Amino acid sequence: MRLEHRKVIFHIDVNSAFLSWEAVYRLRHLGGKEDLREQVAAVGGDMAMRHGIILAKSIPAKKYHIKTGETILEAKRKCPELILVPPNYGLYEKCSKAFLDILRQYSPDVEQYSVDEAYVDMTGTEGLWGEPLIVAGRIKNQIRDTLGFTVNIGISENKLLAKMASDFKKPDRIHTLWKDEIEEKMWVLPVSDLFFVGRATAKKLYKLGIYTIGELAHADPNLLKVHLKKHGEVIWAFANGLDVSLVQSTPSPNKGYGNSTTVPFDVSDAATAKLVLLALAETVGTRLRAAKVRAEVVAIGIKSYDLSYYSHQMTLQNPTNITMEIHRYACQLFDSLWDGTPIRHLGIHTSRVKEGFNMRQMDMFDHTDYEKLEKMDATVDRIRGRYGIDSVKRAAFLNSQIDHMSGGISREKRTVDYKKIKVN
Repeated sequence: MRLEHRKVIFHIDVNSAFLSWEAVYRLRHLGGKEDLREQVAAVGGDMAMRHGIILAKSIPAKKYHIKTGETILEAKRKCPELILVPPNYGLYEKCSKAFLDILRQYSPDVEQYSVDEAYVDMTGTEGLWGEPLIVAGRIKNQIRDTLGFTVNIGISENKLLAKMASDFKKPDRIHTLWKDEIEEKMWVLPVSDLFFVGRATAKKLYKLGIYTIGELAHADPNLLKVHLKKHGEVIWAFANGLDVSLVQSTPSPNKGYGNSTTVPFDVSDAATAKLVLLALAETVGTRLRAAKVRAEVVAIGIKSYDLSYYSHQMTLQNPTNITMEIHRYACQLFDSLWDGTPIRHLGIHTSRVKEGFNMRQMDMFDHTDYEKLEKMDATVDRIRGRYGIDSVKRAAFLNSQIDHMSGGISREKRTVDYKKIKVN
């Protein structure tokens, strides 16, 4: 196949992103002498705020079988000497932007897949930058030399295979996975390595006698559909290297908006839970209004102290982005769902978003002045946009442990006071 007749897609993945970014910041800006990437180290959440999980780990930490997503307690049992550093999401956002800015120097078609991953469509750029391996090397080295951290780059005809390639041997590597290399490089891998095959799916495949990606590729699609439904068809196509998705430099519109928070203490009364829901409604409503959309479905999720999870949703008569209306429906759902078990985590999620003018169906029994509520929300949004989110706060949150705009990355984790931390 002639090179100019095939797509050329790069998948660029930062190696141990959070840990790498933390290591570079400490070395370059805080006078650190030791590189966290060369130590048994990890970035971990705040146990006091009950976000105590491993977010990123060094390569030496892998020798102790420390895994991303496990609790700090589990990781410490495996390696009591594990060096733990707190997350600094403000730093990570800046590093991510710098990383993406370099990618956009080489192509206008850059799709951010996550904070530390991106796809780049390099099709037709050979005349400008050279062969794929040459330009990939240039990008990789520029990121390392300019920003101080390393990346892996996967190269193929489509996004799926490019992502699979970038997951091959790390760090600071370039790998190709063209379609004529699938049998040699991908089919020999365990089926659990395939994109979209999680633990539950892998167990089902094992029961069918499917242990490698190659065995999945040669399996009967109808058999997979019987056992795995639509997901079986998707992973069979992936195992055969089939993917028609395009690199989208412009993000697709959100299908829904939501937010959730882990409460610093077990919530055992409805009043406190509803105050948390109000804080979440504030952030969800603000995001809906910023996007100029309204949601037709509202859902809440509750995670108990024992980590059991349950949720409930309702379809609204009128789509809304009004904070107090979202909160009212969230409280109705909460009252019908909660059984009194102490709560660890709460969330509000919306879906079926609608654009355009709000045509509210009249209800003779509802005397709420929705126009007044909309004007109030709009005014509050403008004030917070100009003076900060703490410039206007509901009285219900005064002297409360609940952040009045909760959810997502808590504010205490967006920055780190390095003066309180010993940097080696």
